Amino acid sequence: MTPQPYTTTRPLPAPTDRDRRAWVAPTAATLALVLLVPPALLFGMLSPMATDSCGPDDCSKALTTTLTLIMVLLVPGGLVTFVTWCTAWLLPRTQRWSVPRALLATVSVLPPLCVLLLVFTLPAG
Repeated sequence: MTPQPYTTTRPLPAPTDRDRRAWVAPTAATLALVLLVPPALLFGMLSPMATDSCGPDDCSKALTTTLTLIMVLLVPGGLVTFVTWCTAWLLPRTQRWSVPRALLATVSVLPPLCVLLLVFTLPAG
């Protein structure tokens, strides 16, 4: 009697497991980023000019804290935006990954949105 070779078979995913709407969340995030990133970069980079009237040493604590938060959201937040946006596009197109895909697409929009919110609500110097 010869031993049979050990084989394992993995069931193939059913064709109904494919997510036909997998493109919706990343596309919505892409459109939102196209509209949000240019003004966020422009206004975020111009926001330190808010200290021109008071000088960097005499400005209020609230203003300097907000400006620091804007810079933190621009640089590391830009990296978070790029990584989460790419990951939302690159996840497998199955039903299993639909919720993480939507969450990543939402997270990718948050840093530029927060920068714009902070810039337009800068406290007095």
